[in-house]
Amino acid sequence: MADIAPDLKTPSDLPRNDTRSVADALNSSLADCYALYLKTKNFHWHVSGPHFRDYHLMLDEQAAQILGVTDAIAERVRKTGNVTLRSIGDISRRQTIVDNDRDFVSAEEMLAELRDDNLKLVESFRAVKEAAEDAKDNATSGVVDEWTDQAEERAWFLFEASRRA
Repeated sequence: MADIAPDLKTPSDLPRNDTRSVADALNSSLADCYALYLKTKNFHWHVSGPHFRDYHLMLDEQAAQILGVTDAIAERVRKTGNVTLRSIGDISRRQTIVDNDRDFVSAEEMLAELRDDNLKLVESFRAVKEAAEDAKDNATSGVVDEWTDQAEERAWFLFEASRRA
């Protein structure tokens, strides 16, 4: 459960108990974004094979997009008067996307794993949407739609890039 920092006293007309559930969902998504960002960069750095350039560039673009969402998620948590992630340890306790520390991952495995992870992130964003709507937090409910669309697009690109003729 998200902690409330009394010294922060962020003004909000939303009930604190309702925003805690939204903050929990947002912080879980944020942790998954960081895990997915790092995995995507890892695969960007280590991709090899005949489609190296295409995959290398696509993964770099996707990593930048994922990282770009993190600040918006954290700021949404703060706008509702809650606190967000504080450390790598906090991320590791909350993330549901599994790290990949293998020495070698084929390009095909990378694309499939990232596709599945982006779809898992879509599920996480849908949980945020549900919590936000239950809390009548229309701002979070609205902004999470864009994040969901971006994750779905990344999954689609990864799927299409991995198709064989």
